[in-house]
Amino acid sequence: MQANLNKMSSPISLQLFTELSFAPSSGRALYLQLSDAVLSLIKKGKLRSGQKLPGSRAVAELLQINRLTVTKAYEELQTQGWLESRIGNGTFVSSHLIDHEPENLGGSLVPASLKKAGFVIPEMSYLDTAADHPVTELHLDDGYPDPRLAPLKEFYRAYRTQLTRSGLYDKFGSYSNAAGPGYYRAAIANYLNETRALKAKESNILSVRGTLMGINLVCTALIKPGDVIVSGIPGWKRAEHNFIHARARHIGIRVDEHGIVVDELREICSKQKVRMVYVTPHHHYPTTVSLRIDRRLELLRLANEYGFIIFEDDYDYDFHYKHRPLLPLASADENGMVIYCGSFGKSFSPAFRMGYLVAAENVITHLARVRVLLDRQGDHILDNAMAELLNDNTTQRYLRKALSVYEERRDLFCRLLSTELAGLVNFTIPEGGMTVWTEFDPSINLENLAQSARSKGLYISDGKAHQYPGYTTNGIRLGFASSSKEEIIRSVEILKNSIR
Repeated sequence: MQANLNKMSSPISLQLFTELSFAPSSGRALYLQLSDAVLSLIKKGKLRSGQKLPGSRAVAELLQINRLTVTKAYEELQTQGWLESRIGNGTFVSSHLIDHEPENLGGSLVPASLKKAGFVIPEMSYLDTAADHPVTELHLDDGYPDPRLAPLKEFYRAYRTQLTRSGLYDKFGSYSNAAGPGYYRAAIANYLNETRALKAKESNILSVRGTLMGINLVCTALIKPGDVIVSGIPGWKRAEHNFIHARARHIGIRVDEHGIVVDELREICSKQKVRMVYVTPHHHYPTTVSLRIDRRLELLRLANEYGFIIFEDDYDYDFHYKHRPLLPLASADENGMVIYCGSFGKSFSPAFRMGYLVAAENVITHLARVRVLLDRQGDHILDNAMAELLNDNTTQRYLRKALSVYEERRDLFCRLLSTELAGLVNFTIPEGGMTVWTEFDPSINLENLAQSARSKGLYISDGKAHQYPGYTTNGIRLGFASSSKEEIIRSVEILKNSIR
């Protein structure tokens, strides 16, 4: 027994401490770096319960650091319960720890508990989607704007103003309306009334962090398990995943050159109860076609007859080149059947999470009450900064400028597709939006093409996001708006060389 006590209390070799290293430029105090290193030795089993640590003087001399630094590191670990001090004997690894065999952590300080939970996580295969953002120098993306054109300086000034004006308690001291700040909602209502012929008031607006949040909120608040939701195929799978997550029954209908085939919707309605129809009528995602006027009117008529919600996702209304944009379905809705959703992600940048839902007042009230369960309120400072840019017409001036730039880029891109990829691709020049729906020759494997292009510094989709059972069109969206003319020329050249 006495022999064991002598063994446990005798100093261990300083050899373990010779392997410790520090990063002076990390910004973390040196004593904390030392305590982290000692803790790592304990967790790896190199220091065992009851073992005596070298004295602070010996460690300080070995590592050529101040003795006080070592003392503070030991005290830090004592406070946390990893070490214990025995008066007259020195510092020991806590005797309350249970010894374990050293684990092969590959040099990582991350414990297993932070890598894998001890409880079961339900399988949700629809969440198995790859990252959808380009990481290459060049990109023909999903249809993103060019942030180099965005009024970032003006936005910075507007945001800074929100932080310096009076009324700080109203802004920072308490929670506010879950539907969003009144200033933002009023600005959005005025903007939509002027540009989209809506008849909205502040009470018809709810601030959201983007289109996906709007869809998710509506599904959470208005969709029950088993409800039928109809949308066009091909469509936006992010939206469809929300339908699945809400345990709704999703039914897809065809999309042709005039948008969703409303006749198929009518047939479905005659046989079963439809709760909601999701539609992108201005530029259908992903094919960019517009919903023809007769189908728009019939869709509204069917909603009135069968009582289903129309979720109108108007993700890029502001960009239409051939003529004035077609007015939203919401502008012709006389019975409160449409929930209209828009955002500034396609106008400014996807990084700016600002959007809105427009609906009947009682719908907005209900959605705001449900929203509190997830998000007590949005970013009111960000919203109000955006309202400033709307009210002083900064946003409107920027959109007019961007529209002209994007039209030039569209024309150049389509011309290059026609000349450089003649016979290999088929497309229609889009009347609006920021992408060209491009169908490749069936002999071209899009997955291989995407990999080849990426190796040359160009990002394009591999087409998997647009594939459905029974729908195998060899097409992808090629976004032109986020690239300069020079970048477009280089991108098409890489695309041409990647096909060879």
